[in-house]
Amino acid sequence: MDDDQNQSGATLGRLADFLPYQLSVTSNAVSSMIAQRYRARFGLKITEWRVIAVLGDAGAATQRDLTQATLMDKVAVNRASKVLEERELLKRKPNAHDGRSHLLELTEEGKAIHQEVMPMVEQMERDIFAALSAQEQAQFKAMLKRIFNNTDTKGPTSRD
Repeated sequence: MDDDQNQSGATLGRLADFLPYQLSVTSNAVSSMIAQRYRARFGLKITEWRVIAVLGDAGAATQRDLTQATLMDKVAVNRASKVLEERELLKRKPNAHDGRSHLLELTEEGKAIHQEVMPMVEQMERDIFAALSAQEQAQFKAMLKRIFNNTDTKGPTSRD
């Protein structure tokens, strides 16, 4: 199959060379590949795993914090949070700093899933990036950070 064709054989033309398209498609492909593993084991969707990952790394956070950290739509964060709460993987507690919001934090079961999935996704990252040397990986990460910081989006890496 030609690089400029999709699976149905349609020619993508200029879109195939459009860097934002390439970044999006690659991101989706990598996320989907990794998601297959934790979906099969834990029944988690990508959005649910991202919430678990952020809470597992950062601790308790508001839905607004999660939206900013993941750059996901607030509706997606809300849905994922509700599902995780129903599954008793996260719990809500009062937010002492803002009575209008709640802090979300992982339950013990949620923490256990985070601790089990992280080594698995880290190994998959190593496998995916094995095609690049350590120097190329460092350069790639630095370039991605510079591109991200050149957008008007304020997310976790813009504070680095």
